[in-house]
Amino acid sequence: MSNDWLQIRGDPSIRAFLFNQQRTSNEFDQHMDEVIGKVAGLMTDHGVFHTKVHFSSGQVSLWLVEDPMRYRVYVKEEFLRHDAFHSYPLSPYPSEAVISPQSIMPVLDGFKQLRWKDPQVYLRSGSLNVVNGVVGLNFSCDGTHYMKCDEFLVRMHEIA
Repeated sequence: MSNDWLQIRGDPSIRAFLFNQQRTSNEFDQHMDEVIGKVAGLMTDHGVFHTKVHFSSGQVSLWLVEDPMRYRVYVKEEFLRHDAFHSYPLSPYPSEAVISPQSIMPVLDGFKQLRWKDPQVYLRSGSLNVVNGVVGLNFSCDGTHYMKCDEFLVRMHEIA
């Protein structure tokens, strides 16, 4: 990523009605700690180097080091099943990673904070790639942001 922070403004028609909408709690919201805990475990211990959590629609996309050309998509029922990831063997943390495994949970906690911070401007989906160190954020206003992990963590600390 050439810039430290890239902001893309989305569909103006969505932004025009932003304050006529409100976040509705869903199953992922009700199991937020479990969702982010599973994502963190998959990233630190099971070879997932990139993930995107679609909080609004209840799905998770995973990219594995051992098979980076094929991503896997899990819907909420699958992802929340307790035995869903027994088929993912333990795998060393990617040697190509530019962020530490200790940074994963603070990023995911930041996603949780942005999901709940405001009932109208809220996080719809968040992504993290430990190899390129980029965090992606998509908000209810259809705005998208991409930034380096370190920048994201600094900004989350500032708004906490």
